[in-house]
Amino acid sequence: MWLGLGCATAQAEELFVSGAASLTNAFGEIKTLFEKAHPGVTVHTNFAASNPLLKQMQEGAPVDVFASADQETMDKAGKAGLIDPATRRDFVCNKLVLIVPKGSRKPSEMSQLSDCQRIAIGNPDSVPAGRYARESLTHAGLWDTLSSRFIMGNSVRQVLDYVARGEVDAGFVYATDARQMADKVDVALVAGGHKPVLYPVAVATTGKNAAQGKAFVDFLLSPEGEAVLSRYGFSRP
Repeated sequence: MWLGLGCATAQAEELFVSGAASLTNAFGEIKTLFEKAHPGVTVHTNFAASNPLLKQMQEGAPVDVFASADQETMDKAGKAGLIDPATRRDFVCNKLVLIVPKGSRKPSEMSQLSDCQRIAIGNPDSVPAGRYARESLTHAGLWDTLSSRFIMGNSVRQVLDYVARGEVDAGFVYATDARQMADKVDVALVAGGHKPVLYPVAVATTGKNAAQGKAFVDFLLSPEGEAVLSRYGFSRP
């Protein structure tokens, strides 16, 4: 989280990138490669659930590039004039998976979640992964039945932590997140019945370095950027 967001000002060769929590590891590597390819440019990254990132922009955070984990949040950013719509691109896809603590019994179908007492999901009001999970559970006819068992996370990474620490019986995260803690969680199944997990990115209008912002978006879509994203489990749209 950036400190002093309200008064921070992006300098000429500073670039501020806000990305969905699930992009943390991949964007960390891409940041290094981009800085190497653009000497003199320093990239500052900020990761959280997509909706809180949008709120930061609405409150004046100096964001040059915004990457969300769903179309809905980027649509809101567009309607609020917080992004340049001409720069908006869908750059990666992901999968929603059900995970359990390493070595635990794995449900083979969604209906077996009724055997779980504590199920972690991202808060659907602010976390795209939570909205995908709600769609999936509603499609399976389980949302209302299991609602009293949900442990809400502030981001998909918090849900991952809950499961990795064994504090819940199961949780919904992205496949790329599960890969980051493969030594602590097992993937039980791929969740269906929800909108495609399609990530958009765009140059934001709240920053001061649109030129480098566009260069960063182009880098994400380049063969080098795609190779990094692929290594972390993301796929092309």
